[in-house]
Amino acid sequence: MASTVGPEHHNGGGPDVLARMSAHDHEQVAFFSDPVSGYRGIVAIHNTRLGPALGGTRLWSYLTEDAALTDALRLSEGMTYKAAAAGVPFGGGKSVVIADSRHVDRPALFRAHGRAVESLGGRYITSVDIGTSPDDMRYVREETTHVGGLPTTVGDPSPATARGVQRAIEAALVHVRGSADLAGRTVAIQGCGHVGYHLARMLHGAGARIIASDTNADRADRVAREFGAEIVGSESIHSAQVDVFAPCAFGGGLSPATIPSLRCAIVAGAANNQLLDEADGALLERRGIAYAPDFIANAGGLIYLCQEVAGWSTERVTSTLEGIFDTMSAVFGMASARGIPSSEAAVQIARDRLAARAVPNTGAPLAATA
Repeated sequence: MASTVGPEHHNGGGPDVLARMSAHDHEQVAFFSDPVSGYRGIVAIHNTRLGPALGGTRLWSYLTEDAALTDALRLSEGMTYKAAAAGVPFGGGKSVVIADSRHVDRPALFRAHGRAVESLGGRYITSVDIGTSPDDMRYVREETTHVGGLPTTVGDPSPATARGVQRAIEAALVHVRGSADLAGRTVAIQGCGHVGYHLARMLHGAGARIIASDTNADRADRVAREFGAEIVGSESIHSAQVDVFAPCAFGGGLSPATIPSLRCAIVAGAANNQLLDEADGALLERRGIAYAPDFIANAGGLIYLCQEVAGWSTERVTSTLEGIFDTMSAVFGMASARGIPSSEAAVQIARDRLAARAVPNTGAPLAATA
């Protein structure tokens, strides 16, 4: 008998989920299961006022379903702000697949995910994220057209994400040091995966010295071999004496437990939801550390996908990607003028742009426009 994928619970799984959705204005949360493939997924749609919700699929072996839901809710909200601040015609969404990547039938798993995405009727468009690749998106594409990041189209968005982070670092350097020049600066990169690797490559090319860590020794060795990076243990990367600390692994790493150990002038990286709690932005501010909010800094991949899912020209993508420097500069300017943490300023700028560009939501999916 053919397996089918359908929502176990639309718009949440109970009163607690509904309360959590309401607290941050989420529109929809859908839970999916396919026993044949072992697929268990959550799709969170935060906001579709600017267009269909766009956000990648994260594959991870979450310890609990609640942890997976928390990740989906936080990531989808961040995607709304990311899209609004970057000026792309999409809303915010995210999906998480709960599985151990070492023990899954990837074709079957991602076909099941494609059926889940298709059931949402175009309200959500997916792509790659941690644990997934353009090859995985090929299987999603067999079941739905609402997918980007395919290897046969624009491919891996990681280099674009890394370029955006570099521009955010340069804006932060201007704010702190008065110059965007990376030559002679030292950057600690936490996580040498797809984005971390390309960021190391770009920063090395610009003359920066790299200190790096990764739980995967092969990834760390590659960065050391190709870019002369100094490799340190994951437990000590926070305390490295550097100009810039660049979190490029999982989020939640900046907290009251880790912020006191930072020995940097700037935090600017590619990881989503770097602050464990919104209040942690004020801790960085009190320590005199310039924080480049993640949803501004890491928007390059989303911008890059607009070639595929919004029909943007290469020139428009490049111009918008380089504009991350200007947006980050505006964040630091507002934070200084109002005496607020840069994390608060970034959210305010995103909300202002969202309000300025929003159109009345009729309840029907909005078509993406260039």
